[in-house]
Order: sequence, then structure tokens, then C-alpha cells
Amino acid sequence: MWNPTDYLAFGDHRARPFYDLLSRVATTHPRAVVDLGCGPGNLTATLSHRWPGARVTGIDSSPEMVAAAKSRGVEATEGDLSTWVPTADTDVLVSNAALQWVPDHPTLLREWATALPPHAWLAFQVPGNFSAPSHELVRALAASPPWRDRVPPLRGEDSVLTPTAYADLFPAHDVDAWETTYLHPLTGTDPVLDWITGTALRPIRAALPDPEWTEFRETLAPALRAEYPPRPDGTTLFPFRRIFAVIQTSG
Repeated sequence: MWNPTDYLAFGDHRARPFYDLLSRVATTHPRAVVDLGCGPGNLTATLSHRWPGARVTGIDSSPEMVAAAKSRGVEATEGDLSTWVPTADTDVLVSNAALQWVPDHPTLLREWATALPPHAWLAFQVPGNFSAPSHELVRALAASPPWRDRVPPLRGEDSVLTPTAYADLFPAHDVDAWETTYLHPLTGTDPVLDWITGTALRPIRAALPDPEWTEFRETLAPALRAEYPPRPDGTTLFPFRRIFAVIQTSG
């Protein structure tokens, strides 16, 4: 289960890659714009402001996220990204921090690029932080007793590709691929734990009853605090690598 409140706790920081991604989409009058993995819809809603003449829709697998998006006035529907197919008038397809959850998404990306109309735009961003201490500590704890028999396997570095590998998926199209490491200044007692609670820890939260979930968090917290200590001003710097690609389909 996705929790929109947890996800939006760091909304400003999570929004920045979305805007950096969309800044490379150079179209003015798209007919249909689709946000795959729209989450709570706070960013999807901005697409209607940028392209007021377009029909903007969001798709997400989480009913909680779809409900949150609808509450913001977004035309959102529950759906499986792995089976979604673009309509003939989809001129912009956006996916922000969602495809890492979808098995074999490189194959889907190639299929979407083929199905999109000429000169359409496919823009996506995925986290590339799977080898960071925050994620390595989670995997190590989850693999230790008593947790290893209670939680599902967690995603690793093979969940996403490098920018070059993503670019190589689209030899017939114009591609702009890059990576950026953001240095997020966070506040609070356990800000990194709070950050990953809304994303990376979601499969663990779903697998554990409340008492065990609390115990897991309390065990993880000191290790994260040691790896990401606060600065004298009270902020904690959290480096986060993200991978981007923007593709314009050929004519």
C-alpha cells in the first residue's frame, strides 16, 4: 500500500527532478499528455498548466494514490503500467520515479516509443540510488534474522539501467540521457528514514504487522543516523542520484 502523506512529506525535493525532466520536453501544443505512475497527482496537475489545451491523464497502480490525485482534480485511473498502451494522440508520455518498480521496463520503453506518434516525447526519470548506504543498510537488515523470512526480496542496482544503456534502447530516435546527484538538505530526527519510508521501505511495511514494522524501523534508525549525521546547523545532507532520459520519436 502506498501512503500519499508519507510520499509528500518531502514533496519539494521529490518535485525537483520532475521539473528538470520536463524542462527538456520541447513541445507547445500536445494533444494528449499521460503521466505514468502519477502518484498523488500533485505534479500531474502542473502539466495542465503548462499545456492547457491538452488532455492530461494520470495512471497509477495504487488506489490510494489515484484517490489522492482525483482529489486534486486530476483525471486519474488505476492501471498496470506493464500492460498500458498509448493512444494514437499521445504526444507526451511522462514517468517520474515509477519505472524502477516495473519488471523489464526497458522492453516497455521500446514498445511505447514504437507506439507513440511521430515527433512525440517520452520522458522518464528513475532513482539510481540503489547502491547508496541508505539502500544497502535496508537490504542488509532485511536479509538478517529475524527479517529475512518475513519480507520480500528488495530491489538492487539491476532495477534500473545507466544513462548510456537507456539511450541505446532508442537507436532510431533522438535521445537526451543524463544523471544528476541531488544533495537534499533534510531536517528532523531521522530524516533519511522518513524519506525512504515513503518509497524504498514500502514493500517491507506491506509485509510486516505494525509491531514488527515499528521494530524494523527502530533497528534501522541508528544505522542511518550514523551514516547520515546531522550538520552543526541541524540539517542532514542526503545525496540522491537520479537517471533521466528524454526521447523524441522519429518522423
